[in-house]
Amino acid sequence: MPDVDVGRICDIDPARVAHYQRRYPAAASSNEFEAVLADESIDGVVIATPVFTHASLVSSALRAGKHVFVEKPLAASSGEARILVQLAGEHDRVLMCGHTFLYSPPVRAIKRILEAGELGELHYISSSRVNLGPYRSDVSVVFDLGPHDFSILRYWLDSLPHNVSAMGRDVISTGVADFAFVNAIFEDGLVANMELSWLAPSKLRRTVLVGSEKMAVYEDNSPEPVRIYDSGIEYRDPETYGEYHLAYRTGDIVSPRVDTSEPIALELKDFAGAIRGEVDELPNSRIAVDVIRMVEATEASMADGGRAVPVAAHGAGLEREAWS
Repeated sequence: MPDVDVGRICDIDPARVAHYQRRYPAAASSNEFEAVLADESIDGVVIATPVFTHASLVSSALRAGKHVFVEKPLAASSGEARILVQLAGEHDRVLMCGHTFLYSPPVRAIKRILEAGELGELHYISSSRVNLGPYRSDVSVVFDLGPHDFSILRYWLDSLPHNVSAMGRDVISTGVADFAFVNAIFEDGLVANMELSWLAPSKLRRTVLVGSEKMAVYEDNSPEPVRIYDSGIEYRDPETYGEYHLAYRTGDIVSPRVDTSEPIALELKDFAGAIRGEVDELPNSRIAVDVIRMVEATEASMADGGRAVPVAAHGAGLEREAWS
């Protein structure tokens, strides 16, 4: 970004620091995070580390007066996440979580379609986010892949599900789920089904939205990432006993033009703009905690044999953890 200077590069791995310093030779380097926090020339920091380190690193940066962009998920628990949001408010700092899909032009196009009511009443949403790896041993597939779909749902629907139920297995490593099938039920009856897997033969990023008027398909990395189907089934009340009328409607398929801007560039532009006071509200700031609440409810359901777990029950408290 031409209007942003990379002032420091920090990592505990010296080889990694050396690699990136060749790209940014003017930047200072360090293996100690404290050196970044002590540098008064640094306005904001980008934290891309394992999730279990987020709470400590982000809280330290906020207390040091730094604005923070942290990769998803915001923290390892909704309690930690809410404390971080509270700290950002107390220190008047920007805290942004990297839910990149909230800046995806196709995702934003679907949001506009939903707001315009083009699909009618939503009946259900089905998504598949699967691939062969990359396997992670520190978090489950729900914590790894789930935040993408959870953040998209939260953004599209502007609400949390009432409850979630999920089933999965830990095939490769005991205690780390490799795949999961998640059902989210919303207050209005809408059902969202999500398939998450590290054990699929090929990569698939596809979401289907079925409405009373039209249907939509969002497929990431496709030449036509958004397609609108003017298709559906219409029921007509019978005029006589035993009469039953269903009309199948198959109309046009429209692929609207979608901007090709890079989502990561868009979200980092907003982060820099928020630091300068040019951006008033960051959409993923208010969504980040809710995403972790959905993750927690999903994992609680998997641990309890697929029982439906209320999402609102998670993250209700604001107890300070030992790291604070």
